[in-house]
Amino acid sequence: MLLIMDTAIINVALPSVGRDLGSGSAGLSWVANAFLITFGGLLLLGGRAADLLGHRRVFLAGLGVLGAASAAGGAAGSVGVLVGARAVQGVGAALAAAAAFALLLNLFPDGPDRHKALGAFAAMGGLGGVLGTVLGGVLTDLLGWRSTFWLNVIGALLLAVLALRLLDGNTRIPERGFDIGGALTATAGLGLIAYGLVGAADAGWTSARTLGVFAAGLALLAAFAVLEKRIAHPLVPPAVLRRPTLRLANCLSALAQMTLFPMFFLVSLYLQRVLDQTPLYGGLGLLPLSLVVVAVAPQTGRLIHRLGLRATMTLGFTLLFAGMLWLGLALAAEGTFLSAVLAPSLVLGAALPLVMVTTNVAATADAAPGETGLASGLINTSQQFGSVLGLAVLVAVAAARTDALGATGAVDETAGFKAALLVGAFFAACAALLTFRLRLPAPASAPPHQDRVGGALD
Repeated sequence: MLLIMDTAIINVALPSVGRDLGSGSAGLSWVANAFLITFGGLLLLGGRAADLLGHRRVFLAGLGVLGAASAAGGAAGSVGVLVGARAVQGVGAALAAAAAFALLLNLFPDGPDRHKALGAFAAMGGLGGVLGTVLGGVLTDLLGWRSTFWLNVIGALLLAVLALRLLDGNTRIPERGFDIGGALTATAGLGLIAYGLVGAADAGWTSARTLGVFAAGLALLAAFAVLEKRIAHPLVPPAVLRRPTLRLANCLSALAQMTLFPMFFLVSLYLQRVLDQTPLYGGLGLLPLSLVVVAVAPQTGRLIHRLGLRATMTLGFTLLFAGMLWLGLALAAEGTFLSAVLAPSLVLGAALPLVMVTTNVAATADAAPGETGLASGLINTSQQFGSVLGLAVLVAVAAARTDALGATGAVDETAGFKAALLVGAFFAACAALLTFRLRLPAPASAPPHQDRVGGALD
């Protein structure tokens, strides 16, 4: 909830940041992009570090880094300092997010209890979107954009106190050795790929800089793959990646985020640029969708129990396709929020928790107790890179369609948004078809569920 709330708040606060610090759109874009690059690059390392060093320990370390960087961002006197603070925020967020998801997996073995817990996890994400949208506008208007960073400091401190009181601190696995070479090549490779993706819109997909960054990132990831086969304690054991359920679930999770993440961005732009809404009202236009997420997510476990995991997943991606198609066809330059956005956004709100919970369940179904951090890092990395890639591709589609029409009026911008959303619907349709290939691993015997949090792994 804290991380998604922070992302939503920053999007609302950026115009005020630009006015206060005297920055143009290029500098402001890196306030968001610096976070995405470090977050995406370090998720895998953060997940494995949580397995080896202890999940609560890494969770607390991530909260500490996030809180300190947020304080630095709140006191920043220039855009350069703010961008640096956002990059460090991404480091803390990667550690905290991967460890948090692993802690949840450790508390609940695979089965109905885990499905309910993942539903609650998704609901808190939806609530974070609601709070971020509302608080971003309120805090920025009343207290200034710096207050949004100090809210992170308060949130990190509160979570750290609760973690020390409630969570088991003895969850590290008895494994010696750490794959330094794998950690460096994976982190640098993923970071370069993320850097290439977020910069491709400005530099061009076929520019020498973009191609060079991608080539360097892929070379490092290839070196990582070679290293993992030759060392005794790999960061990602090759046998894990050979699991078909895990591979497909991560692919589906990436496709879901390639569709959903840019949808929020494009709809917000449509409401502000075409319908001439203020940033606050543009953000509030997505409030009904977030409320549906909060309502549907806790019920996802029951749906999985009644329909089965694959059927629920197929239903979720089918709703995602229908919502994106409806939204893409409904947008109009002379439209209104009620006529063009509200109804399809409610369908998307129902689809979001179904696809997120079911892909998370499938991706972690056969994770051993010592692999929960690794499974968390993999699924979070897939989601993050799906978000970055989807945003880069769909924004490029929207810009290309608008430019092809030779103007920048409301009609032409709407045509660009429609084209991008229809491409997103295509991604969702591909994912819906891929769900029929899902085959779950045979259930393994699991220890009985513990009621006390601290004793979940005793």
